[in-house]
Amino acid sequence: MSIEISIPETRLWDPVKEEFLYVKSQKLLLEHSLLSISKWEAKWKKPYLSSEKTPIEVVDYIRCMTLTKNVDPNVYYAIPTAELEKLQNYIVDPMTATTITNHEQKRPGREVITAEILYWQMAQLNIDLEWEKRHLNRLITLIQVCAIKSQPPKKMTKRDIAKQNKALNAARRKQHHTRG
Repeated sequence: MSIEISIPETRLWDPVKEEFLYVKSQKLLLEHSLLSISKWEAKWKKPYLSSEKTPIEVVDYIRCMTLTKNVDPNVYYAIPTAELEKLQNYIVDPMTATTITNHEQKRPGREVITAEILYWQMAQLNIDLEWEKRHLNRLITLIQVCAIKSQPPKKMTKRDIAKQNKALNAARRKQHHTRG
């Protein structure tokens, strides 16, 4: 799922050239995806998901997200605050009803997650490469669900086995109308 933002006609000041730049109004179609992150990491040589970003890096990530063709590079500096907030809400939106509530799962370690790690996880879990163009949060949720579902069943404790046997015996006694 992509998002569209609108940039109004704007006049910007270029302090280096000491001149005004005129930006025409434009609509941009953007996509927060693994492919976008991959492009950004290739340029900046640092992990997108676990690093602080400078304003220039943030603007460049928006450029990497852009699906619209032939965009004036100055348009990225004219994005209104309301559109940036809309874009931020889109980026953090989980885009799914699925929630991961398995609290017994190991807490995430200090492993740095990069685009290549996510591609590797996709390959390990047989997730189609088409998912690289879907919203990143949906992809991450899918990876987590696949990882959880592909784990072998958890062994029952002795207490759980005894509890289950007690319940089964009670059900059998009730079914056969016996005491034991």
